[in-house]
Amino acid sequence: MRSRQYGPDLTPPWKRSVPVPEVPAEPDLVVEEVTTGFCGAVVRCEKTAQGPTVTLEDRFGKHRVFPLEPRGFLLEGRVVTLVRPAAPPRAPRGPARTASGSIAVPGARARVARAGRIYVEGRHDAELVERVWGDDLRIEGVVVEYLEGVDDLPSIVRDFGPGPDARLGVLVDHLVRGSKESRIAAEVTGEHVLVVGHPYVDVWEAVKPASVGISGWPSVPRGQDWKTGVCRALGWPENTGAAWQRILGSVRSYKDLEPELLGRVEELIDFVTVGV
Repeated sequence: MRSRQYGPDLTPPWKRSVPVPEVPAEPDLVVEEVTTGFCGAVVRCEKTAQGPTVTLEDRFGKHRVFPLEPRGFLLEGRVVTLVRPAAPPRAPRGPARTASGSIAVPGARARVARAGRIYVEGRHDAELVERVWGDDLRIEGVVVEYLEGVDDLPSIVRDFGPGPDARLGVLVDHLVRGSKESRIAAEVTGEHVLVVGHPYVDVWEAVKPASVGISGWPSVPRGQDWKTGVCRALGWPENTGAAWQRILGSVRSYKDLEPELLGRVEELIDFVTVGV
């Protein structure tokens, strides 16, 4: 009797010149390698310096690697050419977002600055707000200015003269019950001005410690300069300017900031842009 797989001249089926189908070497596909008779399920396909290969696993868990050659495998008794599976389609990308998490507007131009303003206590506060909300603020036309402290906040607000078309938002550090800052903020009233704050002694603390690479912000005894004390406790050079650049450089998005600051800045942006 003659095997159905061989021709009259005993030519093996995998050497015949007839076309053979190409089959993607998908995981778990069971095939037999024609020259060795090794039968197994496809584990993986790889691109190597010698060309693409396929790894098969037999029923005993043994692995063998074979080149992906034409007519090199039998699938259910039929000669096939295994080919590398097509790459899966890329998942659709969501819209690009700004550092604050807002949907980015490609090519958007900065809006002409509106009369309303946001005031923050110091330069570090302003730089941090710019780092995270800068794109949003430019689109909204909101300018952020720093005050070098809030001791004179009531008179600064009076000089600004907040109104319906020129709202004023103020971000204050260490705005907790009984603090000096809370007493100053209580003196500022008006329909078109909003003073909010975070509980931290300095805006440095509003950056998550993990983002900076530390376990936590140290406690600095009263009477010491807080920023210098932080540098000393962390073993950093007592150069507060360099320390701040290190901290600011660790901030890439809103995810690096504490919620107590995030919420307050968003509140101020909403306040100064409402109805405009």
